[in-house]
Order: sequence, then structure tokens, then C-alpha cells
Amino acid sequence: MAVPPTQAAGLASLGRVNRLPLVLDVIVGLLTVVALPLAIVAIPNTISVVSALLPPEMAGVGILRAHGLALPVMLCVVPLAAAALRWFPTAPVLVVGLAFLAVADLAGGFAGSTPSVGALRVLHGVGAGVLIPATFAASWERRDEARGVLMPIWAAALAVSLLAAQALALWPLDEVTSWRVTLQPYPLLTGVALALAAVYLIVARMARESGGVRGSETAPDRGHLALAAGPSAGIAVLAFGTTFDWPSGLIVAAAAVAVVMLLAMASVARVEGPGGRALAFVMVAVGLVVLPTAAQMTYVELSGLGGPGLSGMWVPFGLATLIAFAAALMAGRLDEALLPKLIGGGLMTMVAGLCAVRLVIPTISGIPLVLPFALLTAGAAVAVTSAVRGAGLRAALFGLSLCFPAVLSGFLLGTGIQVAWLRAVSTSGQVTSQAMVDGFVGALHIWALVAGFAVVVVLVLGAVLARRASDPHSPAAGRSASVAQVTEPEKDGSPGGPSTGGQDTVMIPVVPPPARSPEGTAGEDGGDDSAR
Repeated sequence: MAVPPTQAAGLASLGRVNRLPLVLDVIVGLLTVVALPLAIVAIPNTISVVSALLPPEMAGVGILRAHGLALPVMLCVVPLAAAALRWFPTAPVLVVGLAFLAVADLAGGFAGSTPSVGALRVLHGVGAGVLIPATFAASWERRDEARGVLMPIWAAALAVSLLAAQALALWPLDEVTSWRVTLQPYPLLTGVALALAAVYLIVARMARESGGVRGSETAPDRGHLALAAGPSAGIAVLAFGTTFDWPSGLIVAAAAVAVVMLLAMASVARVEGPGGRALAFVMVAVGLVVLPTAAQMTYVELSGLGGPGLSGMWVPFGLATLIAFAAALMAGRLDEALLPKLIGGGLMTMVAGLCAVRLVIPTISGIPLVLPFALLTAGAAVAVTSAVRGAGLRAALFGLSLCFPAVLSGFLLGTGIQVAWLRAVSTSGQVTSQAMVDGFVGALHIWALVAGFAVVVVLVLGAVLARRASDPHSPAAGRSASVAQVTEPEKDGSPGGPSTGGQDTVMIPVVPPPARSPEGTAGEDGGDDSAR
């Protein structure tokens, strides 16, 4: 029997409506893998690599401080942007974040003074800080079936971006003739991401009007985000203060206090019960370890210090990326009863990666780097994926608000250790290329030991608090259970009630090698293969 024309038109319209969610899923996935690396690559401070190209009036520590503003600004903006998702749809917030990056990239070609560089790096920090929670929310608000794929993709993209950020920031600087490239490393990719965000905005509006897609109905908890905003600002100010000739011991002590403060916040702020606390711990550990470790590894393995150089590191980076995405997708499909073991296994895999750093670095070949790269990223991706599955949107946004203060704290710790080690070399009276290489490698090995110990502390602290929460005689168990019961509907995307426990609750990153170009020859940088 022939279908009447009006009915046929209705069926065709229904088919278009049913396709809109799938289109949105694809766009969100593409945005995640493009925009998230753009946000993280804004973190490294690479201006010292092109210092020889700077005008005489801009040379000095002032330009280093100005260029280093992106990360302190970013970690302050993340909780504010997460709170903004309470009032604004995700798509416009994504567009705004990418617009900030695009404006900063466009204006970067005209920068001509230290204040203008500082202003543009602030724009980079604002854009990156908006994109981090916005990309997460875009993946979270998708349908349950799509979320099971998009959230592991987001977790893997975060881990890979943290691993490769330093290398991606250095790559455009090879053999450049203008220092302004540091302000606009990937302008074309930023434009592509902005176009994708515009398409996402249009399709999301069409889907919302047709009723064919479920938006995010859960609202971030402003109380917990405000709790994270204060310490974030404090750590940002602390990091800026350390650039004024603080002794290395004082820098390490201040960074250690910052880490303790972040762990205390993760311990006492009960966001959606034990699952939220576990996610907060995971975010602190991942932020503290992955990027600060990868930054030092990248510098140590540049060709100027006898390593394989950036070109020799792309194969390990690529293999680590594939392994991280596969591990995250697998963790996203396993039974929820295994989540605590997956979280612990992911963090222990990161510890194994830090042990591998001490075993394989330094190396004159890029292939051995696959081991630490893959262990760090796969462990981080699995831990984040599993922790997100056991928590809700509020807990995830609170954890993100702790992640990037942990990144800055990790940079401060690593830099303090590195400065102390290199200062000992410079005062030894034997400042040779071999001694400098030994200084960089020795500092990296000490940092790997400290970072591994920090992850173990996170594991032990999380296990102790989880045991207390599961003890039926513990007062914390009753409070956690009530919080979990109140907020449980949020895991399904439906509105949750108010939590009864909610109220209880620059430094220049890593000293670069003395190189005019990140891919300088051994002769240019004062090192050779024998120095490895």
C-alpha cells in the first residue's frame, strides 16, 4: 500500500530527527580530539627557546613571566567555566573558548611588547580554561550509549594531550625566523576547531528544537567549584611569586604545601559520595605527574642533548596514543564492579611508567621511549575513564578544577628539583657538556622518584578513606551513603536533588636546554652523542 504524501513527509522528517543525535555524537568526538590538545598545548612556556630572536628591549626575565601566564590563568578559569555551565548550554561555551584561542592566535602575529605578550597569553589561558570543562560536558550530556564511547575518548585525549603538550609546543619552533610563532603555534587547527564548534552549535540547536536529543539536565555544584577556585588562585599567585629568585628549596617546599592542600580538598570535599572523592584523587595524581614528567623527558631527549630529537619521538608518541585510546575504550566497557580495581590499576601503571623513566632515559634512540610514554598515558586514561564512570557531572567538574592546579604544582616541584641540580653542577667548577647532560638526567630521575611516591600516597590515602566510608560503624559511611542516594539520578542525566553534604566539604615550566632551536644539531647546542 502506498504511503500518503503527508505521512511520507512525516516519516522523512522523523528520519532526519533520528539522525541528528548521531551527527552530534560524531561532532563531539571530533571536537574532543581537536580542541582538547589545543587547550593543553597552551600550557608550556617556550619563549626561551627563541630568545635569540627577541628584540633587545624584550629580552630578560619579564618576557618569560609574561609568556608563563597561560597556565596560572587557565587553572583559575576552569572552575569558573564549569560553574558557567550551570546557566549556559555547552555549545555556546565551546564556541566562546575557541574564539578566545582564535583571537589570541590572530593577534599573536602583531605582538611587539612584553605587556602585549602577557595579554595574549592571558587570552590563551582563558580559552583553554573554558574548553576543558566544556569538552567534558559536551561528551557527558550525550545519550547513554554514546557517552560510553565519548567519555573514554575524552579521557584518552586528555592523557595524550598532557603527554605530548611540550613536544607539540616545541615542534613549530624548529628553524623559525620569528619569535611570534610561540604565540600562534597551530592557527589553522584552531580555525578548524572553531568551525566544528560552530557546526556543533547549529546542529545542537536544531536537535533541541526538534526534541530529538537530550541536553545536559544536571547542574554543576557552585559550592564545590567555589571551594576549588580559591586554592587555584592561591597556587597561581604562588607560582608567579616563585619567579622572583626564590631559592630552589623554598620553591619545592611551597609546591609540596600546594600538593598537600589539593589532596586535603579531595579528601574532605564529599562530592557525590566515594565515587566523587576517588575521581578527585585521580585528577590530582594525573595532573601532578603526566605533563610535568613528559616536559622534562621531552627536553632531555632533544637532539641538542644527544637524544633522538622531536622527529625521533613521534613514533613513541603515536604508539602511546593508540594504546591509551584502546585502553580507555576497554575500561569503558568493563563491568562497573571492577571500577575500583581499574582505578588502582591505572594509577599503578603510571607508577610503572615513572619507574621506566629511570630505566630507559637517557637514550639515543626513540623506540625505548614507547615504554614510559605508553605506561603513563594508558594508566592515566584508564584511571580517569574508570573514575568518571563511578561519579557524576558535579564530581567530574570538581575533579577537573583540581587537575590543573596539580599540573602547576608538579611544574613547581620539578623545576625546583631541576634548578637545585643544575645549580650544583654550575658551582662544581666542572661545567662541561657531559656535566650538563648529567644534571638534566639526574633531575629527571629524582623527579620520577618523587612523582611515583606521590602517586602511591594518593593510592594509600584513597584506600584508607574508601575503607572508612565502607565501614558501617563509621559516621563518614552514613554521610557518604546519603549523598550518593540524593545524587544518584544525576548519573542517568536526570536532575538530582541538592546534596546534603555539599557544605562539609609562573613558575617558568622546566628549564630548557641551552639551544637556539629545539632540533639544533649537537654542535650547535654544545652536546654530542657521547655525552649520553
